Amino acid sequence: MKKLTLIICFIILALNTRAAFILIPMDNTQSNHLKAYGVAYFVLTNEVEVSWLLNYRDGSFMFPYHNIFEGELIARGVTYQVIADVQAASIITQVNDPEINMSEIRLHKVPRIAVYTPPNSLPWDDAVTLALTYAEIPYDAIYDTEILNNILPIYDWLHLHHEDFTGQYGKFWFAYRETQWYREEVRVAEEMARRFGYKRVADLKLEVARKIQQFVAGGGYLFAMCSAPESIDIALAAEGVDIVHEVYDGTPIEAGAQQKLDFSKTFAFHNFKIETNPYEYSKSDIDVPKTDRDQRTDFFTLFEFSAKWDPVPTMLTQNHQSVLKGFMGQTTAFRIHTVKPTVTILGETKAKNEVRYMHGAFGQGTFTFYGGHDPEDYRHYVGDPQTDLELHPNSPGYRLILNNVLFPAAKKQKQKT
Repeated sequence: MKKLTLIICFIILALNTRAAFILIPMDNTQSNHLKAYGVAYFVLTNEVEVSWLLNYRDGSFMFPYHNIFEGELIARGVTYQVIADVQAASIITQVNDPEINMSEIRLHKVPRIAVYTPPNSLPWDDAVTLALTYAEIPYDAIYDTEILNNILPIYDWLHLHHEDFTGQYGKFWFAYRETQWYREEVRVAEEMARRFGYKRVADLKLEVARKIQQFVAGGGYLFAMCSAPESIDIALAAEGVDIVHEVYDGTPIEAGAQQKLDFSKTFAFHNFKIETNPYEYSKSDIDVPKTDRDQRTDFFTLFEFSAKWDPVPTMLTQNHQSVLKGFMGQTTAFRIHTVKPTVTILGETKAKNEVRYMHGAFGQGTFTFYGGHDPEDYRHYVGDPQTDLELHPNSPGYRLILNNVLFPAAKKQKQKT
């Protein structure tokens, strides 16, 4: 009799679990947008699918109720609602209405995440590691050694630290060449190049860039911020051409280097002009000037896409704000004339002809590039203190980063070409 009673209790509990859902609203009622992404990731780790409700209350999440999930929501301070199955069905009916610009995307797998970052970097050196740590989403830190040893295929998603793939050390030579941190960076990079049999750091970084591109071509997801989008495309375009001043590698720049660039090898940029003067901080004219920027008027606008016909850009732009604060970086924004026409612009400052956020397909994979260093630190300087995301749990700029983290969890979407 006791066994029968126990079985009945388990059946009732199972029925109650199936009959209820958890809805995480992502509009302005949400107390912690950033940790909400971490909860969605946590649910996936328990082999439960998550519905990402595109454009429904600014990109809400919904999944079957379980007390473990509710406990995580409470512990992380995320706003949620427990709703009956009929309410959940009604929401799905609404988002699937062909007359409404909404859609349901099923998140069904746990993305394997890697962050390309130097071994001696601190977590707050990179907005993505800050976001992942705060949202409690695990990742592996990898760098040149791992990539050259062909580790990338085990991952779904790769983020690039604000790296200089041209071998010019961020063009910090003029301002910081006498500092200990700069000298150490040069020493470590040169030692790495020698260990792998390269004469120049630029040659090592080019091979790393090529392996990253192969990862994307094979179906990987690439997300890059700050100087990485600009510098990786410069390096790829300059394959076989010495564009690096002798202060960096002891050899002169190749004559006619600009004319020898091959833009067919790049991800996103073309028709750009490289800056070879070591006394100039800029690497190319992809980046916009920083001298005429005013924080009070620096904003960019997200585009709106069709959730049913363009689900990928819609996923990447889910937000509770459509106009976002701008922020600077080694590469702040991308001049629109240097962006290939095949790239989808996700966010721009139209008055300045600047692209701040964009996405494209490459081979079987995709790339997303985001200008600037830290969405909540307008003008970040070397040595500045880290951003405390406890003070910015609803940051729309950081939400764009976390949209990209969950993007690989979605069932594969056909890319526009």
